[in-house]
Amino acid sequence: MPPRHWQPTSRPQARRRPAPRRPRPRGEPGGPVVLYGWHTVIAALKNPARRIRRLMATENAVRRLAEDGVALPLEPELVRPDALAARLTPDAVHQGLIAEADALPAPAIEELPASGIVLVLDQITDPHNVGAILRTAAAFAVNAIVTTARHSPEATGVLAKSASGALELVPLVLVQNLARALGALKERGFLLVGLDSAAPDDLAAVALRAPLALVLGAEGKGLRQLTGATCDRLARLDLPGAIKSLNVSNAAALSLYIASRAIA
Repeated sequence: MPPRHWQPTSRPQARRRPAPRRPRPRGEPGGPVVLYGWHTVIAALKNPARRIRRLMATENAVRRLAEDGVALPLEPELVRPDALAARLTPDAVHQGLIAEADALPAPAIEELPASGIVLVLDQITDPHNVGAILRTAAAFAVNAIVTTARHSPEATGVLAKSASGALELVPLVLVQNLARALGALKERGFLLVGLDSAAPDDLAAVALRAPLALVLGAEGKGLRQLTGATCDRLARLDLPGAIKSLNVSNAAALSLYIASRAIA
């Protein structure tokens, strides 16, 4: 037996450094973008910029795709409805279709046309609201939506379903610093108008022109101080009823209606 004071010795192993993490594309927190629902998936299938990796469909959905003459970039996997439901949250309505796809490329501020209207979202985190805003933006031919890379929802799942296909139509511009992005828009000639329920001027009374950037803040918090200070003007939506504030997606719709009529 070895002496009591003896201890086994071994050479310490060098600690391996973890491999550097590559930044994931927008809308890809742990894998491909997940799209579900009929309008959402069909719009993605029709978008040449969207690369579909996997398409899962029920028998009824496959039949409907064939009847509607939808061109498919790959063979769909035939699955049962409960198999699709098991991949989603309990309240998700898949309508027999789920697609896994690459995230869409995000253009830069400098690539946006200096014309028309863009929307700027200041830390709006609810994917239902952002999806609804995307749908409204597509209806009003908005050139892009500018949002922060952090404190905003991923362009997948609930957001895509709420957008009902508009995610394929309205570019999302992702920025690290919103104040700097607003400054870049201002340098390109955009008029920056922030929506603030406490602003003295009604949006309908403000002299609007193109190119125009409408800036919306999160419900409750509104615009952050620096965001508001960077805008050229602050304006409110003058509502005649007892309630003086709207859900942010409804506020976006009314603002776009007022602005599109003013700059037409």
